[in-house]
This record gives sequence, structure tokens and C-alpha cells, in this order.
Amino acid sequence: MLKIPLQRLSLIVTLCAAGIAAQAFGESAQAAQTDAGQCKGRIYLTFDTGSQSQAELIEQTLQRHHIKATFFLANEKTVNGDYSLDPAWAPFWKKLAAEGHAFGTHTFDHVYAVRDLPAGNIEVKPQFGANAGKKLDWTPAQYCSEMQRVAQRFKELTGKHLDPLWRAPGGKLTPNLLKAGQACGYAHVPWAPAGFSGDELPSDKWPNELLLRKALNGLKDGDIFLAHMGIWSRKDPWAPAVLEPLISGLEKKGFCFATLREHPAYSTVFGQTAEP
Repeated sequence: MLKIPLQRLSLIVTLCAAGIAAQAFGESAQAAQTDAGQCKGRIYLTFDTGSQSQAELIEQTLQRHHIKATFFLANEKTVNGDYSLDPAWAPFWKKLAAEGHAFGTHTFDHVYAVRDLPAGNIEVKPQFGANAGKKLDWTPAQYCSEMQRVAQRFKELTGKHLDPLWRAPGGKLTPNLLKAGQACGYAHVPWAPAGFSGDELPSDKWPNELLLRKALNGLKDGDIFLAHMGIWSRKDPWAPAVLEPLISGLEKKGFCFATLREHPAYSTVFGQTAEP
């Protein structure tokens, strides 16, 4: 029987372990490079707040697929009877922030732009808050303050800074409104034509199967996709039926996913701050 000195045996074991580790590392690195090489394009998933009925499902689906998305926050009424930026939602937003998602402002009271007014002002109509349903004459500074309310609340809830991104409720922009957002330090984010999920449309006329097929056939490299975290009016909710097969279908086509921090149209705004 061959006897190997203890020191030499220890050295052999160490070298073997190192060789196995190196091989495993090399295979892992090669797999990562292959995956990167197989990425045929990027899709940028974005989610606006809403009834929040699908919030947990959306977070879990993204986590399961190791996908980062961008969320636009407003203080909207939820199915829990509270509002999406109430303290009760702090654990949820903290979790999303810890997972590496990006966040923009959707105005605190989900304020719709109605039309431009003289001297750079904007007529607006908040959906929530003390002035819900009223038409108001706002200066650009007032609109800026409304956007920054989200940044302030997000910092209180998560300890994190909001990204310098915003989305006008309904996607409705006016020249004065766009200037107000830019002066406030926020870059506006619309969505691609193929990126409209249709989750706000009536489900009897726009069933989930049709919306899924439309998205899978239409999305292309660089497109920004929009969905909500729950829509009150849609009887057949979008996310449970569409989100998982949409992601899986796009992955099979070779698409990757990223936050707007990595979008070429918005990467230059990072490093700047829109915090008050």
C-alpha cells in the first residue's frame, strides 16, 4: 500500500480543490459570456402604481426571473383601503429597492395635465388628495413640488433616493409641462407603441390572450413596456395571466431586461440629482 506523507497529501488535496474551483469558475464565466452573447436585445419593463392588487405577484415574478424593472410611484388608493405611499407599504418598497429596481415619480396625487396656460403655467387635475377632481392653475414650480413630494416620501419609506425620472399620469404631456419637469431635474419617460400593455382596457374587448400576443409580436430591442400594479376597472386582471408568459416568451426570443438606468436615452441623467 502506497503511503503518502501527510504534508504532501494535504498539498495534493489543496491543488485538486483549486483545480476543481478554477474549472467551475471558468465554466461559470464562459456561461455568463455565452448568455451575454445570446442577448438579442433589451426590453425595459416599467410599472406605474395603481390599485396595487398585483403588487406582490409582480415583485415575485420579477425576482423569480432575476429581472430588474423601473417603477413610477404615485400615492394612489389601494385594494387594502390605504394609499400606495402610506407607511404600511414601506416594507414592500424597501424590498424592491434592495433588489435593485429603479424608481421614478408619477406625481404624488396622480395629477393629470389638462392644458397649457399663459406665462408657462399648466392647468392640472389631481386624481387624489385634497384637490381631487378640481382643475387647478399651477406654475412650473408648483408642479415641481408635486413631483418632489414622491421623492421625499420615498426617502422616508426606504432611506433611498428616487431616480431622476418621471412619467406624467396618462402619459399626457404639454410643452409647458415638459419644460417644468426638465427644469425640476427629471427626464420624462413615455413608452413604446408596442409597449402599451393594454391593462387599462376593458377585458371583454381586449382579452389577456390578445394583449399577450400583441406584446410578444410587437416588442423590439430598446422598447419601454408599461403596465400597472393593478387596475380597478379591468374585470380580468392583466398581470396574473400575462406577465409570466410574456417574460418567458421574450426570454425564449433572446431578449434581456434592464432598468432605465441602463437605457441609452436616460443614462446621461444619472449622476445628476432631482432631490429637493
